[in-house]
Amino acid sequence: MTEPGSRLTRQDTVYVTYIATTPERLWAALTGPEFTRQYFFGRAIESTWRVGAELLYRLPDGRVDLRGTILVCDPPRQLTFRFTVEGLEAARALPPTEVTYLLEPLGEVVRLTLTEAHPEPIPEAWLEGGRRGWPVILSGLKSLLEMGRVPHIPPPGPPPQA
Repeated sequence: MTEPGSRLTRQDTVYVTYIATTPERLWAALTGPEFTRQYFFGRAIESTWRVGAELLYRLPDGRVDLRGTILVCDPPRQLTFRFTVEGLEAARALPPTEVTYLLEPLGEVVRLTLTEAHPEPIPEAWLEGGRRGWPVILSGLKSLLEMGRVPHIPPPGPPPQA
């Protein structure tokens, strides 16, 4: 999975955004398939939202794109899950990625901190996928909750060296 000359890393990536909403409404948007389909490139999230439960992101045709496990589920404050990629063949051999959503109410807004962590080293080039994808996802989520719609933003492709 590692190309010659490609470095391995465990580097975390952190994104912070402020959304004019309530923690409960943001939680519903993060965990509801009717919402995720709108801002997560058509993917519908599924889970029973219990620690240890399976988490899936399904493509519009029903195939599983991401498969994971819930590690922390504390509505409406924190959701942490670990996932692997099934929908992109080149990414199937990657070790699991851990994502944490931390929701903090601040008056009229909620500060959403998303952390993408890599418990096992991955090729550095693969970090680019998250770096290009998460800002689009979070922008769509913010627009959906504040304006009621998600503007069309083309989804980024896989990292160039992947």
